[in-house]
Amino acid sequence: MTIGLTPTASGEVAVARAGGTPGVLDETLIAQIAHGDRLAMRTLYLRHERRVFRFVLRMVGDRCLAEDVLSEVFFDVWKKAERFEGRSSVSTWLLGIARHKALTAAAAKPRPSESLDGAAAMNVADPTADADEAMIDHERGTILRRCLEALSPDHREIIDLVYYQEKTVRQIADLLAIPENTVKTRMFYARKRLAALVEAASADRSEPIVLH
Repeated sequence: MTIGLTPTASGEVAVARAGGTPGVLDETLIAQIAHGDRLAMRTLYLRHERRVFRFVLRMVGDRCLAEDVLSEVFFDVWKKAERFEGRSSVSTWLLGIARHKALTAAAAKPRPSESLDGAAAMNVADPTADADEAMIDHERGTILRRCLEALSPDHREIIDLVYYQEKTVRQIADLLAIPENTVKTRMFYARKRLAALVEAASADRSEPIVLH
């Protein structure tokens, strides 16, 4: 099955290009997918593929491998949509599938030195800014990305789930199968470690990097 590329009917093209039918709940899409609805599959894919891809990329550190894992994730959704029980949000369910497949893929292949998606970790420079400002923004983003890479896998994962995936403590606890207090503790130490790394990296800068 090819997802999000070739429509089965001419009327589906505009929907696919627009990112899917607005207002349709993810849970509704999953129910439709369970009945073989390819348009619902494309809609779900277009709605979530970027976030899932970045999540996987930060785990496996290889763009080609992340693309393969992304395809496997949504192929699993196509085959197993009827198994979705609604105990978590669809986005959390997708990340659960993605995490399992990413861990398996990462274990089977050595990690490259560049393990994070720079576009996700860096601030994008304003195209109207002058060259000096763009250079400063790029330097800050590079420092932050390297500091994120220096975190332990557990701490990097927590930072990703909280700040990039915007998951709650309860959702993260369900996803990782750990107690909520463990999530909070891990997040505390992850932020503390990241702040220390950023402070050390920006010690020689005239303008320190501020973590929000």
